[in-house]
Amino acid sequence: MKTLRAARATRAVRTPGGLSFRLDVRAAGVVLALLLAALLASVVLIGTGDFPISAGDVLKTLVGGGNAGQEFIVNELRLPRVLVGLLVGASLGLGGALFQAVSRNPLGSPDILGLSQGASAGALVVIVLFSGSAAQVTLGALAGGLVTGVAIYLLSWKQGVHGYRLVLVGIGVSAILTAVNGYLLTVSDIVDAARAVVWMTGSLSGRDWDQVWPLLALCAVLVPLVLGNARGLRMMEMGDDVSNALGVRVERVRALLLVAAVLLVATATAAAGPVSFVALTAPQLARRLTRSPGPNLLASLCMGAALLVTADWLSQKVFGADQMPVGVVTGVLGGVYLLWLLVTERKAGRI
Repeated sequence: MKTLRAARATRAVRTPGGLSFRLDVRAAGVVLALLLAALLASVVLIGTGDFPISAGDVLKTLVGGGNAGQEFIVNELRLPRVLVGLLVGASLGLGGALFQAVSRNPLGSPDILGLSQGASAGALVVIVLFSGSAAQVTLGALAGGLVTGVAIYLLSWKQGVHGYRLVLVGIGVSAILTAVNGYLLTVSDIVDAARAVVWMTGSLSGRDWDQVWPLLALCAVLVPLVLGNARGLRMMEMGDDVSNALGVRVERVRALLLVAAVLLVATATAAAGPVSFVALTAPQLARRLTRSPGPNLLASLCMGAALLVTADWLSQKVFGADQMPVGVVTGVLGGVYLLWLLVTERKAGRI
């Protein structure tokens, strides 16, 4: 019966050019629903603030029909922040899905593996030791995330990179970097420490077009690259030996996707700070909605974007504009989800 239902849920699609592929109807519906939810939440978020604007006026302003005041508020103040939220959420969701698929572990996310801590360390070095500008802090966070990703990969290498070893090395690196970050905060003066703590919380406050364009360019390059290797990634879930037998160059695909995941997470962290739990929860929620095996890359991307803009709207609606960083909200929501997941799994006898 399950096989029959799965066959009915998957359809073969042929294009006029002779190409054919299998379409998971439920997964496609979930992706479309998440995309619409993210766009709807974005419109509502743009209209939220000290000067509220209705959804209709937001849409009219976005197409050039608003008055001068609305165009300034929407296009210059709020639209860049929302776009950064969408791109950061999408990058974290996709990066988290890649890490979890490569490591074959639901805990294999940037929060656990130490990439977020590495980016925080890079930013703290710039803030505490050099009193750098906002642009320099962004570059420091990006460099810290990339260096941490390379270090984890090299330390995990032993005739290839395997998921269990990757997670263990990542946890160890995360513990070391957490200690380093704590030390940097203790030796900094009160002004730099306060600035560093605000950045480390994760926030979309004050984000503008300078953060939008690098994120957009990176996603435009990496998202098609990752989706193009989705078939090989799904085959790798059957094991390296089977994947090699099916013609997948396992280590090459694994290295390529890990580099893409590190770039996505490091750039997102550099733009908005270490926003917690999105990379961990988005792939798991996407998998539960699609009920489909495999990494669910596109669904995770859309889920991450929808989660982050919804969390930002919730923080503004409940606490007021810029009163509660979005990283605090995602941390609370992610913690509640993890507790619920653990209770559910325990009742099911899986843990």
